[in-house]
Amino acid sequence: RKKMRLLLFLIFCQCAINNVKTHSTSNPNIILMMADDLGIGDLGCYGNGTLRTPNINKIAEEGVTLTQHIAASPLCTPSRAAFLTGRYPIRSGMAAFSRVGVFLFSASSGGLPSEEITFSKLLKQRGYATALIGKWHLGMNCESSNDFCHHPLSHGFDYFYGLTVTNFRDCKPGQGSVFLKGVQKYLVIPIQIAAVTLVSLAVVQYIGLLKISFQALVCCLLITAISLAGLIFFFYHFRHLNCFLMRDHEIIQQPLSYENLTERLTKEAVQFIRRKSDEPFLLVLSYLHVHTALYASKKFRGKSKHGLYGDAVEEMDWSVGQVLNALEKYNLSHKTLVYFTSDQGAHIEEISSSGEVHGGYNGIYKGGKSTNWEGGIRVPGLLRWSGVVQPGGYIDEPTSNMDIFPTIVKLAEAQLPSDRIIDGHDLMPLLQGKVTRSKHEFLFHYCNAYLNAVRWHPANSESVWKVFFFTPNFSPEDSGGCYDSHVCFCHEGFVTQHDPPLLFDLSRDPEEKVPLTPETENRFYEILRVINLAVDNHTRSLSAVPDQLSWDNLIWKPWLQLCCSSLFQSCYCDYDSERNLVEVHS
Repeated sequence: RKKMRLLLFLIFCQCAINNVKTHSTSNPNIILMMADDLGIGDLGCYGNGTLRTPNINKIAEEGVTLTQHIAASPLCTPSRAAFLTGRYPIRSGMAAFSRVGVFLFSASSGGLPSEEITFSKLLKQRGYATALIGKWHLGMNCESSNDFCHHPLSHGFDYFYGLTVTNFRDCKPGQGSVFLKGVQKYLVIPIQIAAVTLVSLAVVQYIGLLKISFQALVCCLLITAISLAGLIFFFYHFRHLNCFLMRDHEIIQQPLSYENLTERLTKEAVQFIRRKSDEPFLLVLSYLHVHTALYASKKFRGKSKHGLYGDAVEEMDWSVGQVLNALEKYNLSHKTLVYFTSDQGAHIEEISSSGEVHGGYNGIYKGGKSTNWEGGIRVPGLLRWSGVVQPGGYIDEPTSNMDIFPTIVKLAEAQLPSDRIIDGHDLMPLLQGKVTRSKHEFLFHYCNAYLNAVRWHPANSESVWKVFFFTPNFSPEDSGGCYDSHVCFCHEGFVTQHDPPLLFDLSRDPEEKVPLTPETENRFYEILRVINLAVDNHTRSLSAVPDQLSWDNLIWKPWLQLCCSSLFQSCYCDYDSERNLVEVHS
């Protein structure tokens, strides 16, 4: 009988231990932090010795560092769409066939389709509290100014505090304009032609060489004048119409104020953690740092060795520290998976009007934002989960920001969608050392909607082959970026096609300096053959979907414009500052 009791006791203990293990790796809290335009070389844990990022470094020290973590696109909108859905943006219509690859206006009708399944939707169904704080950049309305079809709350988030578009230079007075060069290049000449045409018609009519209806002439003049006035009005009021802060569906600050902005975003994040500390939660903290317009609060301004850009990085690091401290305070570190990344590489062409560098550093990697050179897509990838992920680890296998989707969906014990292709793979086996190889044998790199490059990591090989079907034309030629146009484009006239494609082995040449040839690589044509077969298979897996970034979906539509007061009051309100003032005095 004693032996039986002892045996039952041991079985009970084992079951209890197994139960603890099971619960420790199921339904954890999830915190996903995404920087904007941060270079992989900007962080201490990736080799930067001059920018101070102790809190981000702490995630690396206490977790795993991914050294070949790849953004699914080198531009904000498609990269974030892929991140949320675990799918290449071409599958959801979030990759542009036009030149413009991101949303520019709050009153555009394009956005992440409601048919897409985001990880926030699936976790919400599993009882998670879900919040997005910071930048969205995936659309807002479809047909009316209050349908909110693309809004974060329509994609599985319970709570939203942030910007629906992005942080433009135009949002901050004195920081210049991202549109000015384009307006000068593409609109000045048509306006001049229209003006010369109208004046010529008037002269011809006056001297009697040609009879033109007076009404037709006036009508043409009126249309031109109204179009010009509308254009001037829109760009003059761009900041008020597009740069505003929302809480859920309500505008609380229009235009956006940069005063203590990072502090406000961080406070919202910490308060959410406090409110939800007794239930599973998903927090996506999507920083505005370090996209231009750059900003930093007084506490950080002028303190770094790299000007305003460095100040912004160091303030963001402070914010990360506040989030980690909140987890410690509420005893949640062992229950929480923390992830830090950037939506794409640093925007190296960002130079202020005074000549100050406002873009980041991509380390040894070539190119930057808007290109599929490694500098544009190889981003920080840090994951920490105390007691579950081995601290101080490095993984040099190809991984993707699309992998977060299946990873956290499985951790939340939700079902992965079976009616669509999910391109990401669960990271937990890699993170826990159960496997040593990534499931990504191939990764496909798109420039907008055009297949630009392919990465192949063969089984039982250390090589990581990468081919380019076309590459951007840098301007100036040897500058490493497209400084003349501010970003690199994907269309004829802006790219060079390659036949045969350029081939690199990233395991030997991570800087993509020397393309391989049939003379320097005896498997050259065999490698291209295998990659072409993979491209064929991938292409066959794509379905036709509506283009969310077509010109019709990109343009500003006045009837979709949100305004917290009225156009006569320049759409001005500041409920956020009023609320903060009340909290200070209460």
